[in-house]
Amino acid sequence: MMRHEFQPARLVTGLTALGIGGVYLLDSAGRVDVPGAWPLIALPAGLFLSGGVSALYGLVRRRRGGELPPADPDPTGRPAS
Repeated sequence: MMRHEFQPARLVTGLTALGIGGVYLLDSAGRVDVPGAWPLIALPAGLFLSGGVSALYGLVRRRRGGELPPADPDPTGRPAS
């Protein structure tokens, strides 16, 4: 299996979406009471956090010397068939 580049901003965005969806699920089940303006604050805050993580990760990668070396798809070194 080929490895892909780690993208922390996508991780933060996904966790934000899962969190908002989970709170709405709890709200529809009657477990919590969510105010109406909550998603208008939570979604942009999560996207802003994701942008900050992306900028920070780009800064760290630039300081380390740019692109990471490509991962070897087969650690044994055998050619793919």
